[in-house]
Formats: sequence, structure tokens, C-alpha cells
Amino acid sequence: MRNVYPKLKDFCREKHGLEFQVVDMRWGIRDEATDDHMTTELCMKEIETCQRLSVGPSFMVVNRRLLYDCRRFRLCRAETWRGVVDSLELLPIYDLFKRRPKGNTTRTSDCVEEYRYKRQMDADQDAWWEIQEMENERHRKHPKLLCAYIVNVDLRRMCSARQEAQGFLSTLRDEKIPQKLPESNIGRFEVEWLADQEGTESEKHTEYVEAFCSRVFNDLSTLVDNATLANQKLSDDNIYGEVLQHLHACTLFCKIFQGRGELVELQKKYVIGERGDATQPFVLYGASGCGKTSLLAKAFSQTVTWLPAESSPVMVLRFLGTSPDSSSVIPLLTSLCRQIAVNYDEPAEEIPGELSPLIQHLRRLLSCATEVKPLFIFLDSLDQLSAADGAHRLSWLPCVLPPHVRLVVSTLPDYYGILDVLRQMVTEPDNYGQVTPLGENLGSVILKSWLAEANRQVTPSQWEVVQYAITKCNLPLFVKLVFDDICRWRSYSAPEVTSLANTIHDSINRLFDRIENQHGHVLVSRALGYLTAAKNGLSEAELEDLLSLDERVLNDVYQYHLPPVRRIPPLLWTRVRNDLPHYFAEREADGVTVIDWYHRQFMEAATQRYFRNINFASEMHSQLADYFLGVWGGREKPFEYSELQKSRFKNLESTKGASDRKVPIQPLYFLGDDKTVTRYNLRKLNETPFHLIRSSRYDDLYKEVLFNFRWLHAKLSCMPLQAVLADFEDYLQYHENKDAQLLADALRLSASVVTRRPDMVGPQIVGRLLPYYNTHSQIQSLIKQCDSDGLEVNALSPCYHCMHTPGGPLQYSLEGHPFAPFGIAVTSDNKYLVSVSNIVIVWDLSTGGMFRQIDPAIVGIMQNLSLSPNDKNAVSFTNNDQIVVCFVVTGEVKVVDKVLREGHDSIVGTASGNDCFVVWTRTQWFVYSLEGVQISAHLSMLPKEFNTLMHVELAQNSDKRLLVWKIDDAIVGVETEHDMVLQVPNDDIEDFYCHSAIAISADHRTIYTCIAISNGDVVRYKREDSTDRGTPSRWVFDRSLGTNHNKLFAMTLSDNESYLLSTLALGYKLWHVSEESADGSCPLTELKLPTGVRNIPGKNQLRCLAALTRDDEYVIGAVRKNVYVWQVGDGHLVKTLDIHFGRVMSLLCVGKLNKAITASIDKSIKIWNMDNIREEAYTIDRHEKPIEQLHLASNAYVGATTTRNCVGVWSLDTGRLMKTLATSAHSSIVTHSAITADGAYVVSAESGNVLLWDLAKEKVIHQDAQKDVQQLLLIDNDAKFLAVSKVTYNRCRCVCREMPSGQQIYEFEFTIKKYRDVVVTSDGLFLVVPMADKSGDRIGVYHTNTGTHMYDATPKFPKYRDYSRVVAMPKDPQLVLACAFFLLVPHVALIDDEKANVWDVKKKSFVRAVVRWNGTCTRDGKYGLYAPTTGGGLDLLDLKTGKTVHSLIPRKAEGAFTVQTLFTNNDAHAVYYHSGHRSVRVFRVADGVKIADYKAHADIRDIASTPGGTSIVLGAVDGSLVVLAIADPLNPANKDFLSALPSRQLTAAALSPRRRGKATDFANGGLSPFKKGRSQSRNKFLAAVQVAKLTSRAGVQQTSRACVLS
Repeated sequence: MRNVYPKLKDFCREKHGLEFQVVDMRWGIRDEATDDHMTTELCMKEIETCQRLSVGPSFMVVNRRLLYDCRRFRLCRAETWRGVVDSLELLPIYDLFKRRPKGNTTRTSDCVEEYRYKRQMDADQDAWWEIQEMENERHRKHPKLLCAYIVNVDLRRMCSARQEAQGFLSTLRDEKIPQKLPESNIGRFEVEWLADQEGTESEKHTEYVEAFCSRVFNDLSTLVDNATLANQKLSDDNIYGEVLQHLHACTLFCKIFQGRGELVELQKKYVIGERGDATQPFVLYGASGCGKTSLLAKAFSQTVTWLPAESSPVMVLRFLGTSPDSSSVIPLLTSLCRQIAVNYDEPAEEIPGELSPLIQHLRRLLSCATEVKPLFIFLDSLDQLSAADGAHRLSWLPCVLPPHVRLVVSTLPDYYGILDVLRQMVTEPDNYGQVTPLGENLGSVILKSWLAEANRQVTPSQWEVVQYAITKCNLPLFVKLVFDDICRWRSYSAPEVTSLANTIHDSINRLFDRIENQHGHVLVSRALGYLTAAKNGLSEAELEDLLSLDERVLNDVYQYHLPPVRRIPPLLWTRVRNDLPHYFAEREADGVTVIDWYHRQFMEAATQRYFRNINFASEMHSQLADYFLGVWGGREKPFEYSELQKSRFKNLESTKGASDRKVPIQPLYFLGDDKTVTRYNLRKLNETPFHLIRSSRYDDLYKEVLFNFRWLHAKLSCMPLQAVLADFEDYLQYHENKDAQLLADALRLSASVVTRRPDMVGPQIVGRLLPYYNTHSQIQSLIKQCDSDGLEVNALSPCYHCMHTPGGPLQYSLEGHPFAPFGIAVTSDNKYLVSVSNIVIVWDLSTGGMFRQIDPAIVGIMQNLSLSPNDKNAVSFTNNDQIVVCFVVTGEVKVVDKVLREGHDSIVGTASGNDCFVVWTRTQWFVYSLEGVQISAHLSMLPKEFNTLMHVELAQNSDKRLLVWKIDDAIVGVETEHDMVLQVPNDDIEDFYCHSAIAISADHRTIYTCIAISNGDVVRYKREDSTDRGTPSRWVFDRSLGTNHNKLFAMTLSDNESYLLSTLALGYKLWHVSEESADGSCPLTELKLPTGVRNIPGKNQLRCLAALTRDDEYVIGAVRKNVYVWQVGDGHLVKTLDIHFGRVMSLLCVGKLNKAITASIDKSIKIWNMDNIREEAYTIDRHEKPIEQLHLASNAYVGATTTRNCVGVWSLDTGRLMKTLATSAHSSIVTHSAITADGAYVVSAESGNVLLWDLAKEKVIHQDAQKDVQQLLLIDNDAKFLAVSKVTYNRCRCVCREMPSGQQIYEFEFTIKKYRDVVVTSDGLFLVVPMADKSGDRIGVYHTNTGTHMYDATPKFPKYRDYSRVVAMPKDPQLVLACAFFLLVPHVALIDDEKANVWDVKKKSFVRAVVRWNGTCTRDGKYGLYAPTTGGGLDLLDLKTGKTVHSLIPRKAEGAFTVQTLFTNNDAHAVYYHSGHRSVRVFRVADGVKIADYKAHADIRDIASTPGGTSIVLGAVDGSLVVLAIADPLNPANKDFLSALPSRQLTAAALSPRRRGKATDFANGGLSPFKKGRSQSRNKFLAAVQVAKLTSRAGVQQTSRACVLS
């Protein structure tokens, strides 16, 4: 026990994830506890339980002290376990037999002699061998015998009884067991008898004990390994065990079922198709304890009898929450799929592991049912499912069933809103059955039946007590409690004993009272307290550990003796559990089988009983928190003996002690032999925060959970983000904490990244929360952990704040669409957002999580989205003229092809109703059923000039359709003052002609529009119904809203129709249509856009891209990529939101939640919390246009970026955009730029000119005309610069100018077929110019300083192919290795699609080819990279041999995407960017190990290494610049390097939310190479010195910061 238990526990837990548990049948049981005569039965039940649950060996006899005849099995000492067994230990032999004491008593402890009768002994011996046969049959290769032959025994000291016992033992050991076991399974040991010690002695027999324990451990660990391997091999067969378990439970429920014929009949009629809708599930619902489970089980058992004889049904049954595979959604669906697949001969190995495809797979399997082989599924207690994976939202439940499939479910009516969800999914009223209480008569009948079956009777007076109780409550659970209670009555029991409670709650408390009286209040209250306090139940091993750590329990148990190991005797809990039959359920939680209360009533009663004392509840949660934190794992826990123990055990050396309780250490994860994570400790991750919060241990919560990087990373690696956020939400309900709120919001903003890439949690936290570094201590601590512990999982860390911060209006950023989401819609209950691209995604608005993803398998992109009023159907059309009908509730999709005949117009819109949908083109419209069948087709009956149908709207609860037509292409010779017409084809109402824009009320009885081209005033018309059948209804003028002289593009009514919003070029107009001014007009508020911003109307746009928020407080509108917010009252522009970097296509407001939703061409959807719209957020500097090129100064920590309309100058320390350089703010077109090494000058190509900028003066100091510049190149240590431009399509011009005067030094022209960049050789002496003439490709060589043309040569090399570019090789590794001195050689490489061809510039000759090299190489020329753009993969090449040194990324076809590779400037790391994944991966060159995988926030256009090679710089398509430090975890100095970054030193004042703005000069922030004051220079000098010291310690070159001061 002491030596082998812990080793076996660790072995099973760490290697196989098994729970080790020992159930000792006798250890620690006091004599009083055996007086109920149930000990033997209890032991037998435990053996059966272990046989049922154990993975491997499950039963072992340990002959420690032979206090009994070994034939008497009922008193034998046995230990069973789940997964592994106990060690063996041979101890002295003692006399078993005691004389019967005088007096008449029935105590089992005093009556052991009755077992000496031979008949009884034979029966017991037969029972023993029966058990052995069962074990041998189940594990034929498992049984082993370890026996010791004791030599030199003094038989004279033994009495005859002991000699007899010794003889029995010898016969068992030497004769009977060898007949059952092979010799290889028997281990023999020889031990010398010690007469003085009467057996073994620890010091004298140390060698024997160690060998014995080692043999036990090795044998048992081998058995576990073999059993686990066999279990893995048979893993596909585990469905049979699951099915049998539920069938067995069904049998038990049916045995006790009585009555309820009407509800059984309801289910029968549904099953055979005589009642309700057979295409929908049947729902049983009722209060807790009303008998739903028994009813469902009864229907399941009789279904076969209700079907025709020729039918061979497939029956599927699950009592949810009663087994590991029925407790949560994914295991449940997997289990169902396996069972169905096996029965219909479908491949079971194709079952997916993720929820969304798993749901689709189940639906496909349901379609396998046939008339001869129908499928019936019964799922009991939907409310018992774990809430994980959205179980209670029922998106996984098939609600539209194929033919020959029936589904029966049951649930509580008032938990988790499950019944409300079911009512939305199952619309047929006859598909519901309400389960009510039994009634007095049926309750009495059932009780009598149960009593007869149990061979029990009660006296008439006792039956009166029972009947009275039944009149007070007749729920089935109450009846079961009454039955369990009266089964303990005796005919002679006193009246006070034969009383009953009148409610379920009181009955449960009476049961608890009895259990506490029988087993002790301390043990029961604390055991049930732990179970009740646990979040997801406890495994029996966990409960045993907890009780073993509880000093009050141990002191209460060990009143009469002191244990060898201070742990709870396992059988104590077993006895308590068995006295609560059927009230515990075994279920799966976090990959472990746990026990929990089966009935919710027991949970509620236990909570009220034990947790009324707040201190007791807090203590329970605190003990649980300590256990799952592993506080006492692997260490001794101190204790103090009780006063009773102190008085009884006089030989105690001290009143205090310490003991190792042998409990696990609880790591966050478990490592395999290769030191990689094999699995995560899900129990710790789920339970610990729950208990720390409820025990108010907030400091521990901060340190160990919420602000612990390792914890966050581990939990995100194995659980959904919502599980992490649930910990924060749970805590924030109890305690307000700004740090926790900010971190939770930051994780929500990072959801799209960390959900798929948990290794990105560190960079995401740093990039978003750095502004709070000095103002929030917990966040500062977490960032420090990200900069240390986080480097082990991702060595790229943002150098400054570069991502959107929490705390502002942005709540979620939803990313999951591979293409732009062109259509979005919110369900009417405001719970879900539906969006479409080439897939359909349903988002949960409360969490920002992906609720469901549906792939319609289409080729094109969906262009719009129309959601039906009942939220069940969504219709869209694609750019390939397909119609996609998505049933949102069920996840099913219908794709309609060939909607239009060849030559017809394309589809331009769809509108969805509850039972049909409309599709329209420019000239006609069609009505379709939801099944995709065309019902009707319609053409326009209007005048021919109205040739474009722009909008169709369906009237609710009506077949009327509103059509809006407009004049799109004016007809020559036809003039009209109207350009729009409103038509209602199925209604008797006149067509209404108008112009510009129109808005229609929800009831379709009011319209707002303009009525004459010469007058732009907005007017309101109302519908006037005709009382004469022959006269059509008409639109009647109601009022004018007021004067308007602006051209209106679109109109939108607010949700409450109090405001009319109109779009015009320079903003919006907002009319308060429910009010009236003194002059009769409506109050008007003008909402103006910022200067220079204009609304550009979309083609056939009917509604504004703007909306009003809740309570009409704000107007939010989108123009291009920006979102603007105005105050409704005064029209003040409150906020400009510039987070999108692509055009906003859709905008919605969810009034109930006060959220706004925007969808952009950048593939993202943003959810804005309008309650926080005035909250300040830390902004990020960025360009308006994408960054096209990067160029970094080599001696100053600044860089230049090129966008289409300007050049940006950035501080790489702070991320500030310090200057934007352009000669014209609106008309400049910039193509190239370069910055000098000292950061003093920038050269740019802008609008046909070459410009030289003096950054200190911020003005152009030289300008030359040179059109179509292709390349700018700084040469001769920045003393000159080259500008290469195209003169004609096949002729280029190269001009060399002096820096900074701009004076031209030389120029030359050359011919080309296609342009390739000019390169400078590594010695700086020659320009290598790719050119061409009539003979083909040529290479021109010019002198760099003078421009002298040296020669032209035709590149000739084997297997010549057209090359894409030329690169200058730093030096040839062949020559360098052959010489003892450093030798620069002017070599260049011509890169084609198969190889790099090295060319000697001086010798004008081909040197050699390097196969697969793409031209990227280290500064010393030793290594190169190979990264194919289509085949995927990345190899590190030895450029001397051309061989692969490391395969950094395996080959994998990933499509045609942009790939960028580079080495850092210190040659320590290789960098790989893949545009498809939008990921930057960094590899260590020395060993090829990947140290970082960074998901970029946007597509990266250019990437560069800082001069010292310690960081990389990313230029993104959203106009932002990101600097990432490469903090290799192998170099400890990198942690100091990160801590010394300016972003980790900034003060709160320097991080003002309004820090963004145009910098007038470099002195306003960041490192600058000019215009520094003396004080600033000194401070910068000190910072540079500190960084230089740290860089020196890091062993890397870092000169840029120091050179800033030059």
C-alpha cells in the first residue's frame, strides 16, 4: 500500500489517463458498522462493479493477516480496483477463531463460529471459485500468483487451528491455484521465519519486500498495458457496452413501471404514424420526478410489438447523463452514429470528431432507414446533458426526420429553456405529451406491486400511514422514496419509526438523516458535501482522495486505531453509496467517469441541507480547490490528533504529525516519453476556478487561473474559448474587477484567432493589452508571463500595442468566412446572426462564438441573405445563378440549379417567406416553394421604360408581394418625371409612381418618398382601402415632411417607425416623423460626414447603409471602410470607427441588445456594443491604403512604408506613424520609396517624379521628372541612389543621382522583354542588369560608381529556363571553405522555377546550379531556402552541397498562395509567410525547430528583418505596421530584451487613448534620429545603452538603436 499504490496511480493516470481506485473490503470497518448483516452482499456488489468498469484486472485477494479460514469467502479479505490493483505484502499469521461469548446476541462480529459448519464452508468455497472462474474467463491471461514459502517456522508455537489454516493455505497455493494458472503467472519467494517477530520484519526482510513490491508493480503495470492495448484495438466495439448499459437500465425501469396507459398510447400512435407529425420528434415533458424516464423506457420496450411482423426495426436508446458517452453532445452523437452505422452496414470509421460535421453525418445516417428496417431513437432527459457545445440549444437534434425514422425525447419544462426551444423546432401540438403525477390510486397500486415483488408486507396501520403520504404527494420519485423507506420497517417497529414525510424534499432529508445515523454525521455530511459542491460530479477516486485529506473525517474514522497510511478506508464510502441506491448516476465529465446526483431534487435538497451554513460551503469549495490545484500532491499534509486519539493512544510522540496522503499532484497537462503533451488535465481546468470563486479565494484565482498564462494556454488548447470566458463571467458575477473584464473582452476580440490557434494567446494578449501595462497590475503580471512562459509556445511577441484594445465599443470580431460575407441577418429573437459567403455560419450573439456552420457545397459566392419571418429559412443566390435555401433550425440545405433559361438576365435578389420565397432578375420574378420547386413566373406589366426590378418584399401572413421598379436605362425619346414605381401585383391597389427613394412601413400601409423631379421634398402617403369592389384601393397623400433640395439615394424607417433616415452625398437627413413642428413639417436633424468623405450610392440601392440604435439614441452609418456614429438629438458626430480595412457592405442594428453589426469586404464581421460607444479606446496608427513596400533604416530604428497615396515614416520602437509624405493629399500616386541608413532622407517615386525628402525639414529638397519608375535603389553607403523606370514597354532607363543634392551622376538605357530588378553585387562595385535583345536574355554589367558599361553577356547554363529574378550572392561557400581568408566574390544567381544558376560576374561564366533554391540565403551565403508556391513546404538548404539540412515544413498541397521567405539579419532564424493561412512561422536555423507560428491580423504585403535580426517588421493590407520581437526561448537574455522595450516602460500618461495624431516632428514621440533636445538625447542615450547591453548578452548584433544617436 505504502510503496506500490502511488506508483500505480501515477502510472495509470499519466500513461493511460485511467483512474486508479482501490476498494478494500474490510480495512477500517469498525465492528458496529457490520451489524446490519450487509457486509458480504456489499463486497459481492463491489466485485461485480469492478468487473463491469475495470479496463484491466479488477479483483485480487490479499492474504495479509490470516485471521480466518481461507475457505470462508464471505469474510475473506479482498481488494478490488478500477484499472489497477493493490500491491501484495505477506504479514504474520494469526488465529482466526474466537469463542462465542456468553449471552444472547445477534451481532455479526460476535458470531463468527457459525461459519465453521461444513455445509456453510463448502458453499462459501464454491462462491470463491465461482468468482475466480468469472475472473479467469474475463481476463484469461491476467491472473497471477505471488506466494512466499516461509522456512524455519516453529510449528510448536502454533495452535491446532492455526496449523489447520496453514494447511488450507498451502493446499490453495500448491495445488488448487496451479491448476488454474500457468507456471509463468506464478512468482515464488522464500522468506525466513522470525520467531521473535512472528513473521516478517522490515529491516531484516527489506530485500524481500522490495523484490516483492517490484514484481507486483511490474506484473500489474504489464497487465494494465496489455488491457489498455486490447481496449484500444477493440475501441470500435465499445458501442456494444454502451448499448447494453442502457438496455439494462431500461429493463430495470420497465420492471417497476405501472399504469400510465394513456401516455404509452400517445407514444404508440406517434410511433406507428397515427398521431402527430411523423417528420418531427415526439416530446415528453413534466416536472422532476414525474416518471418521464419510466414512460419512455416502457414505450421503447413495446415498440417492436407495435410494428408489423415483417418489420426489423433498429432500436436506439439513451438515458442521457447516465454514462460517459451520453453526458455531452459530441460523445452522444458519436455513439449514436456508431450504433446506426453498424446496424445499416455503413462505415463507422468515417464518423467526424467535430460537432458541425458530426451533426451532418448523423442526418445522413438517418436517411438509411427503410420501410422494412425503420429506425427508432429514444433520448431521455435532454436537460441532463452537459451545457458544453451548445447542448441545450438543441442545434444537434434532428427536428426534420426522414421517412421511417421516429425520435422520442423527454425533458424538464423549466430548465435551460429546452422546452421553449423544442416548441420552436417541433410545431405540431400533437407531438407533445405532458407527464403529470401518478394520482393516489395509481401510486398505491404501484407501491403494492413493488412490495410484492420484494417479498415485503406492511401492517394495516402502517399502510394507512403510506396512503396518507401518497395523498399529499404522488410523484413517482416520491413513491420510490416511500418504497425505500417502508422496506426497512418491521412489523414490530414503533410508530415513531414508521412515519413518512409528505414531500419529496422532506423524504430526501429523512433519508439523509438515516444515512448519517448509520454511517456517522461527519463522514456522510462531508462526502455528500463534496459531491454537491463539485461542478461536474466527482470520480470515486477523487472523492476518496478528498476524504483522505479531510482531517475531521479521518479523526472521526480512526477512533480506535491508527492506520499505516493516513487515508480513508475505501469501503466506508462504498457503504454510503450503496445505501443511496439509484440516486447516483455515473456519467462522463472531462474524460473521467464521475458520480453525481441522478435526480435534480437530490441536488437541491443536499444544497439546502448542507450549504445553509455559508462557512461549511466555503470550506467544501476551498478543499476542492486545494485538491484540484494539487496543493498536497506529492507532499505531506500536517494534522493534529483528536482529543479522543490523544487519550487512547498514550504512546504518541507528538500531538501533531504530517503524512503523505498519496493524492495526485494535478499538473495542467501530462507529458509523454518524448516530452510532448499527451493530454490535458481537464478536471483541474474545469473544477479549479469554480471552487476558488465560491470559496472567495480571489488572490489564488488571479495567480493560478485568470491571470496565469500557462493556465489560459492549456485551457484554450483543449477546450472552446467559451469555457475560458465562462470562468471570467462566473467570477465577475461575484466580484467587480476591471483587469478581469479587460482580459475577458480581449479574449473575445481574439476569438477568431485563439479558438483555432491557442498558441497565439500570448501575442494576442500582449498586442491588445499593452496600453494597460502600467495602470493595471494583474494585466502587467500576465504580460510579463507572456514575455517569459509564453515564449515556449510562440516566440514572436509584439513590440508595441498593435491590435484593437478592449474596453471600447468593439465587442467581437467574427472571422470564419473564407470570402467576404455579402449577406447578414439577425433572428427575430436577437439571439443569432446568420451570415453567408460560400458557406453559411450561424453566430451566437451573446458569446460571439460560431453556433453552426453549414457548407452547401457550391462553386460560387452567395450575394445576399433573406431570412424568413419565423427564422426557419434563409434564402440566397450566388454569382452563378444558383439558389441556396438553408433551413437554419435543422442545418439542412437545398441548392436549386438552372433557375434561369440560357440568355436570361442574372438573378439580382431573393426574398424569403415562411412557406415560399421569391427570386427576381431585372425584368421578371419567380415564386418557389421551400423545396425548390417553381410555383409561378411573372413579367412586368408596367410601361417599358420601367425596366429594372430593384426590390421585392413579401407581406407577412399574406400572399401579397410588394415590387419596386425603377428606370435603370433611359429610353431615348421617352421623358418622365418619375423614375420609380411601387406595385402590389396580388392586391387590388393602384400602382404608385415616385422618384429618388422610397421607404415602406412594416404593415405596408404607409410609404415615404419623393413625388416630382422638380421638387425633392419628402412626403408621406397612406393606403386608403376601397369600399367599392369595382374600385381599386389607392395611396393617398398624408403630409409633407418639409423642404428638401438634396438628391436622396435611399431611405430607411427606424424599427419603431418614429424616424425616417435618408442618404445624401454629404451625409444623412433624419426626420422625426412622429412629431410635427409649428410650420407643419417634421423636425429634421442633419448628420454630416467629415470633410472629404462622401456617400457613393450603390446600384439599385433601396435602403440606407445606416440605422438607429436602441431608444433612437444614435445613428450609425457606414461609408467605405469607416463607421460613423451621430447623436440623434443634435446631429453631433460622436465617434469614427475605423477598424475595418475593407469596404463595409452590410450594417444592422440589434435594438434589444443595443448592438450594431457590420460586415466588410475584409472577410470579417464586427459587433459593436453601443452602450460603450463613448468609451475611449487606444487607437493604432495606420495608413488609409494598404502598405505595398517596406524599407528599414539600418542605423536608425525607423522605417519607410509605401502606399498608393503616400510614404509613411514609422518609429519601430513605438509603432507610431510619425510622418506621411506626399506632395498632394488627394492626387498623389506613390509607387516606391527608400529610407537612408541614418533615417535622415527618403527617396520616393510619386506621380511621374522622383522626390528626395529631408525628414528633419519635412519637405522635398529635390525633384526630377521620371515616369513609370520600377525600382529605387540606395547604393554606395547611401551616397547615391538609382531610379530605374520604363521608357517604353521594352525599354528601360536607369538614372543615378547624388544624395542629398539630387544631382544626376549618370544614366543609361537598356532593352527588355519583361522587367526584372537591377541588383548590386556583394562587393558594391557592379550593377547587374537583366536585359534582352533579339538573340534572347542578356546580362549587362555596369560600374556602380561611374555607370561605365563593362559588358553584356548571354547567360548560358544547363537546362536553361526563363528566370524570374536575379539575386546577389554574399559569397560563394565553396570558395570560402577552400580559402583560409575571407574572400568576397561578385557572384549573382539567376532564379528560375527549378533551380538557382550561379553566375560569376568577373569571369562572365556559369559556376554551378543549386537545385530548388529560391534565392533567399543567409548573409554568409551558407544556407538557402526552398519554398514552392504551389506544392507547399519549406526546406533549409546547404548551398555548398544543395542538400536539405532541415525539412522545416512538410510538403502539402495548399493551393496557389503568396509565399514570402527570408532570413533574419543575424542569420539565426528563417521566416516563412503564407498568405492562405495568413501565418508567419519562424524556425531556428541551428536545429530547424519551429519556435513561432503567428497569425497575422490582416494579409501581409511585405516583411523585413530589423538590422540586428532581433525582430521582424510586417506591412499589412490594412495599412498598419507591426514589429514582432523574435524571443527565442533557448536564449534567457531575450526575456530581459523584451522587458527593456519602450512599450514595457511607458507611463500611463504616455499611453493616452487619444495619442494618435499627426506628428509635427520627430520630437513628439518615439525614437528619432534628429531634432532632439539635450535632455531627450541623454534619456535616449541611456535607453540605447541599456538595450545594447541586453543585446550583447543575447549574443546578437543590434546596432540600430545606438546608431539613432549619431
